[in-house]
Amino acid sequence: MLRNILEILQLLCFRGRKKERSLAMAAALGGSLTLAPRVASSPPGNLAPANLVGKAGAGAGSRIEARVSKVALAMAAGSPVEEAVHASVSGIIHFSLAPRLSQATGGETLPELLTEYMVDMKCEGCVKSVRGKLEPLEGVKAVTVDLSNQVVRVLGTAPVKAISAALEETGRSARLIGQGSLEDFGVSAAVVEFKGPEIHGVVRFAQVSMELARIEATFTGLTPGAHGWSINTYGDLTRGAASTGAIFNPQQQDTEPLGDLGALVADETGRADFAGTKTGLRVTDLIGRALAIYATADKSVHGIAAAVIARSAGVGENYKKLCSCDGTIIWES
Repeated sequence: MLRNILEILQLLCFRGRKKERSLAMAAALGGSLTLAPRVASSPPGNLAPANLVGKAGAGAGSRIEARVSKVALAMAAGSPVEEAVHASVSGIIHFSLAPRLSQATGGETLPELLTEYMVDMKCEGCVKSVRGKLEPLEGVKAVTVDLSNQVVRVLGTAPVKAISAALEETGRSARLIGQGSLEDFGVSAAVVEFKGPEIHGVVRFAQVSMELARIEATFTGLTPGAHGWSINTYGDLTRGAASTGAIFNPQQQDTEPLGDLGALVADETGRADFAGTKTGLRVTDLIGRALAIYATADKSVHGIAAAVIARSAGVGENYKKLCSCDGTIIWES
């Protein structure tokens, strides 16, 4: 759908000013598109330049309008917006930059990220073994190994689950110690841990751009079927999920709040995995809030479990050593 929107915007704005074209393109990225009919005196076939209302760099929840003619709307035929095109002479396109959750499935890939592990390595033979397991992984772009500090850095789109499994196959103790983008976003990573007694899980958030966060999650102990999950306003766990407040909604969206993460599907063993992205999400705004899991896909009732979102180490922020005897972490002074 995004490709269709961009093509339409290029058509609408090719006669407009450069600033307007840039604004329209920025509005389409990560946004959804709806059409509202508007009757006007423009003769059929008139293709006037777009009249844009808004500002560049608008975040999720912003609204930008572009006035276009019937011809421009007609040329959207075959796109996902075709059904919304009515027989009016002109119309208004509304770009609603709503937050969007996208799960990586099939051939889709996650955004590129740098992930750091502390791995028990003693010699170049260990380094060769680690490289041999990681480099063939789909989505791995580069692997660097610092033997003196026992640090392995993996750059690419491969999910944490796949990288961790590959390191386990080496038979060496390994711990994830940092994750983030090559750019500096201040707080670039966060983690949530569910420690039972029934539901266990880990959720990781990593900032990959100013308006996009990568999310990876694994849960066990769920009942088979769909379970809603969301980022809630407060990190108050005095009454479990019931005291975490409403779903995080900083833009006061009438439709989907920014903190709504949709639903996870647990298999027959009670395990649910997720790897995807969320537009409009900034990790720095999540610290101290809570992530809640619901009994079903219905989020109108309180969740059945919740945990606080905590700041996680970014790249190069969490060097520590592993004791080779039992894998115990030894913090460096």
